[in-house]
Amino acid sequence: MALLSSDNIKKIDLAGRSILERVGLKISDESVLMTLKSAGADVDFANKRVRFHGAWLDEMLRQAPGQLNLYSRDGKNDLRLGTGRVYFGNGGRVFRVLDMATQGYRRTLLRDVADTAGLVNVLDNVSFYVIACQAHDVDLRSYHLNDFFHAFNNTTKHVMGGCDTLDGVKQMWDLSCFIAGGKDKLRERPFVSVITNPISPLTLDSTSLQIIEFCVLNGIPLTCAPAPIAGATGPATLAGTLAQMHAEALAAVAISQAFSPGACVMYGAVPSAMDLRTMDLAMGSVETAMMSSCAVALAKTYGLPIYASAGVTDAKVPDIQSGFEKGVSYLLVAMAGADYIHLAAGMLDSGNSISYEQFVIDDEILGMVYRVLNGVDVDANTLAVELIERVGPGGNYVMEEHTIKHMYGQFFYPTLSVRKNFDVWEKHERPTPLTRAHALVRQWRQEHQPALAPEQVLEIKERFAGIVNL
Repeated sequence: MALLSSDNIKKIDLAGRSILERVGLKISDESVLMTLKSAGADVDFANKRVRFHGAWLDEMLRQAPGQLNLYSRDGKNDLRLGTGRVYFGNGGRVFRVLDMATQGYRRTLLRDVADTAGLVNVLDNVSFYVIACQAHDVDLRSYHLNDFFHAFNNTTKHVMGGCDTLDGVKQMWDLSCFIAGGKDKLRERPFVSVITNPISPLTLDSTSLQIIEFCVLNGIPLTCAPAPIAGATGPATLAGTLAQMHAEALAAVAISQAFSPGACVMYGAVPSAMDLRTMDLAMGSVETAMMSSCAVALAKTYGLPIYASAGVTDAKVPDIQSGFEKGVSYLLVAMAGADYIHLAAGMLDSGNSISYEQFVIDDEILGMVYRVLNGVDVDANTLAVELIERVGPGGNYVMEEHTIKHMYGQFFYPTLSVRKNFDVWEKHERPTPLTRAHALVRQWRQEHQPALAPEQVLEIKERFAGIVNL
């Protein structure tokens, strides 16, 4: 059952467009206002308001690509968005990490950026890396340079990061150009992308606009993803929050095309909800998952690839709550057909914390989700009518060649889940998915190798003096 009928998708779309025409976005940057005015937007300079009338909005949206490629550095994990494929990645810029040794939280460090990138690099079902945490031990003037360098040095998968300043984006771009072998090669195969966000409700600040403009002019893919909170920075109704979010997302896509027609930009959507009884953020709520699923349908109305979210939990540790909140969220958003799903690995504590063990557990859950997405293949061979006739009543299929042929293609085999009977489980010291994940994290730490060649690292450090050694 779809969460939204085609008629209700149209109603929310029309409501979002009406918001853009009647209310518009607050934009205070004079140069951006002039650019948008020159591009044909309805600009109210006195009130710093930009309104998006239907014909102009449609013209801008038509210029946005329906498909785009986010590349890996080694070509083994290229992401082809808009093709029907669903990709999962982790989430970004938390401030705490759960330390299994102490069972408590500690502040995140630059080492955690490197280590989470390295862990994502070996997880089969996590296809891209988002800068996972804030490096509290690095000077703010160079932390974007260090974030991206240590990410590149530990994973060859596509790297995405949120940038707080224009200078930070330029640091990332200079470094990426150097690694790519020049700005033209980076533009040809962008292995890095950027996240920025409007301020809900209906505001885009100068820094975000500067980042958008720099990225699209230099061929860096990006998303400007609204993150309204139903009941706080969005209406207390799901439909109302979706309408506002849709307006903000479409506006961001349109503005990027006004800066650079054809720019690679994803429709962004990170809606969430408040627990209005306590005023606690409830990112793990079922309503958050529902709105994220609905956002996919709104993006597809315009044929736009979507940067969506799933897998956030309000649980503080990897436990039963984290499992059921994540599982519902993953399935709803993935089965809706989202292109690019972030926050899908490692997240705890309403998006405020990460756990290395949770990365590994989430990778296993995502493996199950992919098995669901692959569906049930039906043909003469899988129906196996002749085999069933040959085996006959009372027989078994264990030793049949057909069983051996299909045993790996038909079933997902978990690494962490416990399937042994109770006596064998006790004999093996009662393992759980969490203890097994902890063992795999320890093993990964012992085996991990950097992703960049040593001589390349030396060249980078000679050129970029702000890079911190770990």
